[in-house]
Amino acid sequence: MQLSAAHAACIARKSMPSLSPETERRLDLIFRMQDRDEAVRLLIEECGNNLPFLQTLDEKGLERVRFAALKLSGGDLGRLREAVKLAKTDWRDLLMAAGFGEDVHEHERWMP
Repeated sequence: MQLSAAHAACIARKSMPSLSPETERRLDLIFRMQDRDEAVRLLIEECGNNLPFLQTLDEKGLERVRFAALKLSGGDLGRLREAVKLAKTDWRDLLMAAGFGEDVHEHERWMP
């Protein structure tokens, strides 16, 4: 899998975890090619270890929150921005909205 320019630029910033292969896979399934760079940027820069209490998580540890944002987006950048905004307010609400709040493994079963 080849990294997009946005993804490569984001992971160059060492404090921000990249996207896990499973996050990339789901992103590729739901976002149109022309929207992927912005979706990657949003997930890396605004929906990562910059969220409260998630500072120590790596790309694998962030999957639950990032999958929730992707699921709620339905492949629409506007809805992804709203999901990220919700995550910034309280990522637990994002998990509940996506159906990932009750079971810590439910996000692993979600595939768009």
